[in-house]
Amino acid sequence: MSLPLIATPWPDVPDMLVPALLETARLVGLIMAIVVVLGAPLGLLIFNTSPLGLFPNRAVHVSISWIANLGRSLPFLVLMAAIVPVTKLVFGTTIGFKAAIIPMSVAGIAFFARLTENAVREVPRELLDVGIAGGSSRRQIVSDIQLREALPSLVAGLTLNIIAMIEYSAIAGAIGSGGIGYLAVNYGYRRFDGNIMIACIVALILIVQVVQFSGDRIVRALVH
Repeated sequence: MSLPLIATPWPDVPDMLVPALLETARLVGLIMAIVVVLGAPLGLLIFNTSPLGLFPNRAVHVSISWIANLGRSLPFLVLMAAIVPVTKLVFGTTIGFKAAIIPMSVAGIAFFARLTENAVREVPRELLDVGIAGGSSRRQIVSDIQLREALPSLVAGLTLNIIAMIEYSAIAGAIGSGGIGYLAVNYGYRRFDGNIMIACIVALILIVQVVQFSGDRIVRALVH
């Protein structure tokens, strides 16, 4: 026997959708702060320990590359399940807002590290050689040449990462992390609420479009 279709009246949809969007923004904002702080240095380290980098070190390069690849190898749902013991150890729970922080951070850091590595790899080698010949320190070369020249690519990568984290936050709704994913799963899907489901889908599409458009505008401004 199927459950009857009960839809939330459209005038009441914003009362449920807006708080969910704010929860998603809070989660994604926190995750992206962690991702940038940890992912960018990891990406710089991966590149600069490679044969093309400032301080080649095969052992370190292989080790951290393997770690970054590990975080990108598993689908997000599998990753969430795989590190449940870690989440339980750190936060004492496997559901809710806190439970989504560690798996999303692991996936985001690994993704942004590779994006950072690729962005820095595009910087012409001649610029690094000029910096070295001019007596610049490694820190100066990294900040004044690598990061500055790679900034448009880094912003493009950051845009992709934000979109990925929005998608992951929706998936994390399955473990009760809150936000628009939780609303879509628990009200739109499980309660057969078509209006809520449609509102969540449209909201996600609009958010991704706005993020992508904003990122593209910033990249074009930086390139010019």
